[in-house]
Amino acid sequence: MRERRVRARRVFGPAAGAAYPHVVLVLRSDLLDAIVAHARRDFPVESCGQLVGPETGEHPERYVPMTNADEVASDFAFSPAEDIRLERELDASGERRMLVVHSHTRLPRRPVAHTGLPEAYPSPKDVAQMEWTPDQHWLIVGLATADAEPEVRSYHLADGEVVEDELAVVESYMFSHTGSDDVPDRA
Repeated sequence: MRERRVRARRVFGPAAGAAYPHVVLVLRSDLLDAIVAHARRDFPVESCGQLVGPETGEHPERYVPMTNADEVASDFAFSPAEDIRLERELDASGERRMLVVHSHTRLPRRPVAHTGLPEAYPSPKDVAQMEWTPDQHWLIVGLATADAEPEVRSYHLADGEVVEDELAVVESYMFSHTGSDDVPDRA
């Protein structure tokens, strides 16, 4: 199976150049397609959802789109009723939340050009929420318009700093554990 790399890992802010463990987030293309479709459908309001998977698994198996209950179009909050329902469902099915997913729409929310940061970068509010669940990764879809090319990035916190994960999009998880440069040459 072919694998496509979306972005190389990058650290922004004071931690740039710091030695953090290299994290590669592997995501099936059908899940990414569903996430981007949800972001396009909800544009210009931020979309939100969760990637979930088996309690003991390494990879998300499904995307759960959720209702953005925030009244401000440039923010998001999970619907409390949906969030509780999802938590009960995950407990019953032996699954867990693996990634928080949401979109950033290019509203006059912040002067992107002046910060040097990508649109798909955690806002100060996102970072504050990330601190509540420091082991969870956040996937952000940046969209300038509903039909624009999406900018998709994933982040986590390491020692209080926002660190970008490398994102590998694959057709199947079956062969995602190895890359061509990992296979010994048998010539």
